[in-house]
Amino acid sequence: MGNRVVLKLSGEAFADPELEYGIDPKMVNRVAEEISVVAAEGHQIAIVVGGGNIFRGLSSAAAGMERANADYMGMLATVINALALRDGLERAGAAARVLTAITIQEVAEPYIRLRAIRHLEKGRVVIFAGGTGNPFFTTDTTAALRGAEIGANVVLKATKVDAVYTADPVTHPGAEVLHDLTYMDVISRRLQVMDTTAITMCMDNDLPIRVFSMVEPGNIAAAVRGEAIGTLVH
Repeated sequence: MGNRVVLKLSGEAFADPELEYGIDPKMVNRVAEEISVVAAEGHQIAIVVGGGNIFRGLSSAAAGMERANADYMGMLATVINALALRDGLERAGAAARVLTAITIQEVAEPYIRLRAIRHLEKGRVVIFAGGTGNPFFTTDTTAALRGAEIGANVVLKATKVDAVYTADPVTHPGAEVLHDLTYMDVISRRLQVMDTTAITMCMDNDLPIRVFSMVEPGNIAAAVRGEAIGTLVH
């Protein structure tokens, strides 16, 4: 058996690079093809998708809205991304299931922990949609929670940046790359890895986090295989 991982994909990962919103089929297909390759190698892959390419509870579009209501809209956006990814995975030859924390029985299975584990054991890629099912929690926290629930070896956070830096490398050209961090480093230095709730949950459950760039083709497969790319938080 391969290892069991939770792969966190931001909604922005699915966006059209020029428009920065919506779903870019080319990007979805590229991600799906990489995942299908490592799934075929025997790795058990659960994916948590964000919804920021469609709607984000903390975005300018949500300004003035009640936070809980805006968050529910964001959760529904993750279901759309999950369905797009499942379609890409099935076309790439990988069996995939969408499990959602918000019940939409005509579209996806409800999230049931033991069912998710059973799918993984049968070699299916599991996509977790609907966040935690609760407002005020990010999809990063969902990745930490689901990782702990299913007994994952690691949370793989795919981003646009190749590692964690001392500052934003785009605005601070002199920022240093940090390849190895402790959970407390991330919290005390306020490094933008994940929100504090997610980091704390990983720390309490001894669940390592690997942050890496998904812009580089092949990186998702490398991260799933356990290669030392990006930054490891442990």
